Amino acid sequence: MNIQIFGKSKCFDTKKAERYFKERGVKFQRIDILDKGLSRGEFNNVKQAVGLSAMIDDKANGAEILTYLAHDADREEKLLENPAFIKTPVVRNGKKATIGYFPDVWKTWEG
Repeated sequence: MNIQIFGKSKCFDTKKAERYFKERGVKFQRIDILDKGLSRGEFNNVKQAVGLSAMIDDKANGAEILTYLAHDADREEKLLENPAFIKTPVVRNGKKATIGYFPDVWKTWEG
C-alpha cells in the first residue's frame, strides 16, 4: 500500500484517518492540502474514484461560489486554485481514493 492522506490540520476526520493507519502499522504520507494542494494528476485520479461533487466541501468558507459555476471544468479549476474548497481527508492508494472517513473501504485495501 502507498497511502497518501491529504488533509487540513484542524480537520477532525483527517486526524481520525491518520490514527486509523497508525494503529494498523501502515505507513502513510501526510500532505497539508492547504499548503501543497493536489497536483492535476492527483486531482484527476481522485475525481475519477469518487466524482467531482463528492470532492466539494460545502461547509468551506466561500465554497458557495462553486454552485454558481455552470461547467464542471470551471469547478475543477476553482478547486485546484483553492484547495480549502476540497473536502478532507482525501485518502489515496494509487488510483483508489476516498473523501472523508471510510475505514470499511480502507480495510479492503489491506488485503
